[in-house]
Amino acid sequence: MNHVTKETQWAVPKIDYQAQQSQKPEKIEYDRNYKQKYKNFKASLKPKHSIPNQIELPVKRSSLLETSYDTIMKISDVETLKSRLYVKFEGESGLDYGGLSREWFYLLSHEMFNPYYGLFEYSASDDYTLQINPYSHLCNDNHLSYFKFTGRVCGLAVYHSKLMDAYFIRPFYKMMLKKRIILADMQSVDVEFYNSLLYIIDNDPEPLCLQFSTTKEFLGEITEIDLKPDGRNIPVINSNKIEYVDLMLKWRFVDRVRPQMDAFMEGFSELIPARLLSVFDERELEYLLCGLPAIDVEDWKKYTVYADYKSTDNTIMWFWMVVERFDNETRARLLQFVTGTSKVPMNGFRELQGSNGPKKFTIKRTGNTKSLPVSHTCFNRLDLPPYGSYFTLKEKLILAVENTEGFAIE
Repeated sequence: MNHVTKETQWAVPKIDYQAQQSQKPEKIEYDRNYKQKYKNFKASLKPKHSIPNQIELPVKRSSLLETSYDTIMKISDVETLKSRLYVKFEGESGLDYGGLSREWFYLLSHEMFNPYYGLFEYSASDDYTLQINPYSHLCNDNHLSYFKFTGRVCGLAVYHSKLMDAYFIRPFYKMMLKKRIILADMQSVDVEFYNSLLYIIDNDPEPLCLQFSTTKEFLGEITEIDLKPDGRNIPVINSNKIEYVDLMLKWRFVDRVRPQMDAFMEGFSELIPARLLSVFDERELEYLLCGLPAIDVEDWKKYTVYADYKSTDNTIMWFWMVVERFDNETRARLLQFVTGTSKVPMNGFRELQGSNGPKKFTIKRTGNTKSLPVSHTCFNRLDLPPYGSYFTLKEKLILAVENTEGFAIE
């Protein structure tokens, strides 16, 4: 009792409990503040010299990729591409007040990243996340120039706040940021390769008789490639198996496509200096290039399956309460955490793909309540312990999603 104010510091338990029960969970704010990063990033983008008010880009719908390539690549002073874009489709009278250039980026992204042209290919696990085709030279003798063009267009889109209608594997974004690729990044790309490397880490590799080399097949001819100098004569044993896995990942994602990636980044950096990207992580870079997807939580919930849970269990109801109160950016983070990408298939969550075909978003009861949730991206599965309260679940889920580098993904 405070005898000056005549107030007690003791709270009636029943009243306090009722207040907690009636309290609505607050809207969850996103700690990383991507929006502020983006605002600062955009403020840093300025032309190096004076430029015209607008630049006209004449293209043909019937040959959009080729005419866009010719138009963009013949521009010697790339700074002029920072002018207001005025896209002109041949034979059409439409005036570009922003709509035509937005349509151009949308249509061109479908052409540039179409596996038919051989520059990019789908990952081994689905048919909507893209990776560089290591054999792109077989499809186009001028492939490196086209990769530079693709990078220039992507940089152009970022500069002018337009979006590309394409999503890439996570290692692609990491390569743009010059970040190290880890084994967890492999799971959503090629589950068989991931499992083989994971087996080496978990077991003694000596009986496998491996060396620090790998092979590639080209036109029926198999070539052995050293992962390090004289690697074909260095056996993989327990003491060096981690180095072997790291070198295999580097070969798989970086070395095989280094010329293509260098050409892409050369074009991209002409408009967006690489140093300005350093404030973003690989997931935020996906948002920068492709935008934040509008995620329909009701559709997500409708096509989710449960293992050892029921939809009426408290843990599941709390989970969806948390997701509903996430902003769209944090929902995208959660989707990336569990599936490897923030992209939702065209027809919604019912067409979500796993490593071996269609695989719905799954929540499995596992672990103890002191553990963080764990994701299995090749199965689109979230292992969610049966936490005792909404607030504990929210805290653990955010912590897991925000710390996915290495330990929260399997």
